[in-house]
Order: sequence, then structure tokens, then C-alpha cells
Amino acid sequence: MASKSNIHFRYLKPLGLAWLMALVVALSSCSSNPPRQPNQVCDIFDEKGSWYKAARKAKKRWGMPVNVGMAFVHRESSYVADAKPPRKRLLGLVPWRRLSSAYGYAQATDEAWRDYLDDTNRWFVDRDNFHDAMDFIGWYNHRSHKQLGIAKNDPYRLYLAYYTGPTGYRRGVWKNSPTIQGYAQKVTAQATRYAHQLKQCGRSA
Repeated sequence: MASKSNIHFRYLKPLGLAWLMALVVALSSCSSNPPRQPNQVCDIFDEKGSWYKAARKAKKRWGMPVNVGMAFVHRESSYVADAKPPRKRLLGLVPWRRLSSAYGYAQATDEAWRDYLDDTNRWFVDRDNFHDAMDFIGWYNHRSHKQLGIAKNDPYRLYLAYYTGPTGYRRGVWKNSPTIQGYAQKVTAQATRYAHQLKQCGRSA
């Protein structure tokens, strides 16, 4: 017959492991949930403590203002970690291929993500990781700055380049697209709103 101490050890050990696994799952799901107040950047950073560090790190590395990076994520994915474009409809009914390979917080396409990995030599990064997504946006805007001469504090033109790509921006494909221009205007308005909010809560943009 087993002693009391053996019985306690034998039953508490699996219970402790199960509790730990449940805690890890809960924390990971919580961290990937969109913020409760997506239009209030100070509330976002209060809720997601590591996100401000990620935004500041992208600013230090790429010169991207915090409000600009956050406005891009707001526009691209509404802070949904595994966001994907909608599917096309075959014959208007059957779900078909997605409109693009864009994925994650930054809606980075497969091609752009490969360019990012090749250029930065980064490993173990994911598009559904907020820190990696912010670094990607910072890198992309830095590339737009170098290749296209767009100022890093110009969210309107940066987003036009982000949406159309360097070649599309040079060709001016956005000039005849009120839709694309509208997206860029919304990003600009969100970046401006975030900048004001950051000043009010004493955080650096």
C-alpha cells in the first residue's frame, strides 16, 4: 500500500502540469486577442504591455514613429493576429481562393515577407507575432524611404507605397483609385489621432 506522501505526489504532479498547460494556453490566447479599445492607443498599451516595447523597438531600429506603425496595424488587420483577406466566390456562391497571400497583423504577403527575411536575416519570426509584424512594417517603410524618398513621418504616402508596392507607387497606380487614396487617408487620420493620444498619456510617439 502506497504511503500518503506518495499518493499526494502522484496525483498533484499531473494536476500541476495540467494547470500549467491551461495557464499557458490562456495567456497565449489572451495576448493574441485584439485590444478592447482599438481606437485608443494609450488603452491598447495599458492592456498589451509588450506592444509599446515592440513599437519603440521598431522606432529605434527603423525610425518609424510609434503612432504610424500602430495606425498601419489598425488599418491592415484591426489587431487580429491571424487576419486573412476574404475569399473569392466561385459563381458567386462557392468560397474559392483568397484575394492575396496577405496574413497576420501587418497583412504581409508571402513575397514581401520573403524579401523582409532575406534583407534582415531574421530567424524564427512569424506574421502573427505582433513584435515581428511591427518590425516588418518598420522595415517596409524604411525601404520606401530609401527607394522612393518618402519621409518616415508621412503616413499617407508611406501607406500608398505599402499598399501598391514600390513599383505600383512609382507608376502612380493609386492616382486613379479613390479607394486606395481613401485607405491612406484613414491611416493618416488614425496616425494623427494616435499621436495626440500618446502626448496625453505621456508616451513617446
